[in-house]
Amino acid sequence: MAYETLLVEDRGAVRVVTVNRPTVLNAIDAQVIADLTAVLEDTASREGVRALMLTGAGEKAFVAGADIAAMREMTPEQALAFAARGHAVGDLLAGLRIPTLAAVNGFALGGGCELALACDFIYAAEHAKFGQPEVKLGVIPGFGGTQRLSRRVGLARALELCLTGAMIDANEARLLGLVNRVVPRAELAAAAMATLETIAQMAPQAIATCKAVLHRGADLPLSDANRLEREGFAALFATADQKEGMAAFLGKRPASFTGR
Repeated sequence: MAYETLLVEDRGAVRVVTVNRPTVLNAIDAQVIADLTAVLEDTASREGVRALMLTGAGEKAFVAGADIAAMREMTPEQALAFAARGHAVGDLLAGLRIPTLAAVNGFALGGGCELALACDFIYAAEHAKFGQPEVKLGVIPGFGGTQRLSRRVGLARALELCLTGAMIDANEARLLGLVNRVVPRAELAAAAMATLETIAQMAPQAIATCKAVLHRGADLPLSDANRLEREGFAALFATADQKEGMAAFLGKRPASFTGR
């Protein structure tokens, strides 16, 4: 399927989605939102895709934010609808059963930072920059930034970033817990692919269950979160992949997982 603002490539079991508007630093507009919605819905339906990388075209930006020119004359009602569509994309991305990784190859500001935050992991090139600068425009983050950022780095740090509109570099983002790993620019895609290819070799239902338990348990009391873990652990004993994984371990051979 062709997308107006995205490049989509399946590299084995890893799907690579690239926001492809480099002349405007991959800024988000209504078409980007529509294309991301379509590709994420398609990804959710494909059994052969076991991991997803999200990145931006060119060397300057992952996604530098929303298209300000397109937003400037919005009414409050139009802004609410735009934010709802942006939130829906974030929810689709966060809700995928497969692991997702944002490979941030430059500016990840505003909506770009919010897209990255909706992914499970963030890897960044050394020159990458992060920020939620919306207050400088007289608004606040509208695609989930306030909430996902605070859950990632803590309330006080999220407040500081959102209230100052400050831009931080990749190493500071890693120290805050926003970024998992920082690598040289030339090594970013390979590092991201290596991690996703490793995960894609694991049992798909175990990966999906582990992801769901971690996400759902994060906002629950420990006793309730541990109950989720017990239930997820037990349910996987009904899968063919559990039988295969343990048989392979005991037989000292590589496992061949089918997702069943």
